[in-house]
Amino acid sequence: MTEAVALADLEFIPFLDTNGQLPAHLQAKPGVFGVFDQGKILQYVGYSRDISLTLQQVLVRCPRECYWLKVYVQTRPQRAFLEQTQGAWIEENGQIPPGNGPERCRWTEPVAVAPRLTPQEAQQLASAVTEADRGRVMKQAARRVEAEIFECLAQRGARLGVRFNPKLKESGFLDIS
Repeated sequence: MTEAVALADLEFIPFLDTNGQLPAHLQAKPGVFGVFDQGKILQYVGYSRDISLTLQQVLVRCPRECYWLKVYVQTRPQRAFLEQTQGAWIEENGQIPPGNGPERCRWTEPVAVAPRLTPQEAQQLASAVTEADRGRVMKQAARRVEAEIFECLAQRGARLGVRFNPKLKESGFLDIS
């Protein structure tokens, strides 16, 4: 197994290029990545067999924290190496980044709509009689949260062809498809 490269030895690259796109050279590339906020403070360390797709998911879930990247592309990824590198970068950081600790679900799981319900939506959900009624309320709330996410991405200058999985909306989740 190859030895992990140090996080400090990698250059910062912008999360989004001047055209609002993810770095093109990462499409369909496997490896390890660190996500940094505007102040270049490490927020999350992850690994993926398709870095670009995972970065798109991370951006949709945590758009306000995704400004800079450090990436190590591994041409022949072995899960053990990717995990070792992830752990080494977290250790090198000196503290667990929020996305690898207390906020892990926010970075790695689909966006949950239920915690973002307005008081009116919560009341409609509580008074829904059938599963179909509950599904309609959740789908409507999901569309509102989706619009908020798109607005935040637009403010960041992102120009990604993001599409949320429509089948998950009724169950109260947003994830790109």
